Amino acid sequence: MKRRSLLAGAAAVAALPRPSLAQGAGARTLKFIPEGNLANPDPIWTTTTVARNHGYMVYDTLFGVDSKLIPKPQMCDGYDLSDDKLTWTFKLRDGLKFHDGAPVRGVDCTASIARWAKRDAFGQRLLMVLDSMESKDDRSFTVKLKQPFPLLVSALAKPAANVCFIMPERVAKTDAFTQITDFTGSGPLRFLRNEWTPGSLASYAKFDGYVPRQEPPDFVAGGKVVNFDRIEWNIITDSATSAAAIQTGEEDWWQTPISDLLPQLRKMRGVTVKPMTSIGSIEVIRFNQLHPPFNNVKMRQAVLKVVNQKEYMQAAYGDDTSLYKTGVGVFTPGSPAESSVGMEAVDGPRDLAAAKKLVQEAGYKGEKIVIISPTDYPWLEAFCQVARDTLIKLGLNVDYQASDWGTVVQRRASKEPVEKGGWSIFCTGWEGLNTADPGGHYPILGNGLDAWFGWPTDAKMEQLRTDWFNAPDAAAQKKATDAIQALVWEDVPYVPLGQYFQPAAIRTNITGVLDSPFPIFWNAKKG
Repeated sequence: MKRRSLLAGAAAVAALPRPSLAQGAGARTLKFIPEGNLANPDPIWTTTTVARNHGYMVYDTLFGVDSKLIPKPQMCDGYDLSDDKLTWTFKLRDGLKFHDGAPVRGVDCTASIARWAKRDAFGQRLLMVLDSMESKDDRSFTVKLKQPFPLLVSALAKPAANVCFIMPERVAKTDAFTQITDFTGSGPLRFLRNEWTPGSLASYAKFDGYVPRQEPPDFVAGGKVVNFDRIEWNIITDSATSAAAIQTGEEDWWQTPISDLLPQLRKMRGVTVKPMTSIGSIEVIRFNQLHPPFNNVKMRQAVLKVVNQKEYMQAAYGDDTSLYKTGVGVFTPGSPAESSVGMEAVDGPRDLAAAKKLVQEAGYKGEKIVIISPTDYPWLEAFCQVARDTLIKLGLNVDYQASDWGTVVQRRASKEPVEKGGWSIFCTGWEGLNTADPGGHYPILGNGLDAWFGWPTDAKMEQLRTDWFNAPDAAAQKKATDAIQALVWEDVPYVPLGQYFQPAAIRTNITGVLDSPFPIFWNAKKG
């Protein structure tokens, strides 16, 4: 498959059309081109990174992790743990307010934890050992457990996928599987819902009532000082238009420039291009296990046998190998959980004949396989196109359905068969923060209808995750993660495609941008 190519040479950049965008933003406004459309602003209901990024602007957290991924108090002033390790008492710091002026209370926190825990992999583990949660008074609350859960603070601090954002009690009481409609937050910026135009614009205003911590900012911990009165997310799906807007200064920050444009962007005066983090993202193919044909493990194994990680990464990101890594297993490269177990499953010789034999053994009867592909995420679209070609080589009946990312997000939540609007396969990426350990690694969950989209049921996987949660030391944790990787190669809930290091394009007059796997807007300012 040939990867898309938008521009050929620096001269092409100079000829890019000028976008029709608002002029003269000013030093107090930041204009940002996000990775995609903010189709849904409920960061608990959805695991999309764009909703999580929105969430950190609008909501605060009880704890935040620093750049070394160490949890630090954020909304909390501190906590006490009983001698039997079963009762945690949390105290809130002074001055916490919601955007409507109401104080943040203990009951807001317990309601927010309860809603978050129903949707989050780490939170679901907490619910398994939870006895009760209650507000002691407006500034404190307790969490009582049936058995010790030493990773509680880590769960409340986790910055990936579903984050435990604190919402008003009235909002947090919304069913976890129903989208919220009240976006009153607790964070440093207010969401301007009246300006929100899905597919076009999401706007935010500085919340003057927010009281930052006094520590220096460090990733999502420390003092969140916002230096802009207004931040605008301009959803621009055309890459050439985005590049022109960055070149002219009509936009300040482009989160995800495509690889074809990076050489030209690096030559632009007043623009800097750099990876925001070394942890990268892990790209994946995901199967729907509720319906044929991928409810049959041999069909999933067949796909694993023919997936060539290099082919997928080249299709999406080109020939610049500094942007990506292949030979990637279940856990983020460089993390303590990274494993070498069974890596021939992804970096050994590909075997089309063996894969076709597995298809025959599965009794495949020509069932339609629906691939849902986003047109406004070029790299995911490239993955889906290669996946389509892969399945066709296996002799499968493929129906490739392309739409915008918001539609993909809505559709992937459907548990219906394909003839009733369901799906069979989609491709996506997970930040390396998520896949660094079994706690937040959504693609490996095996808890059925409570699992991530695809909904595999795998009691053995859940037991191995329990072994990791209960491990007394690092050696025991490593034993569990090695076993998890071996099981993934056997049951194939998903297929890893590689690791990508996404650079951003930022105007050089924007300073103070923190190192982070995702865009953080506090501390940044315009010179």
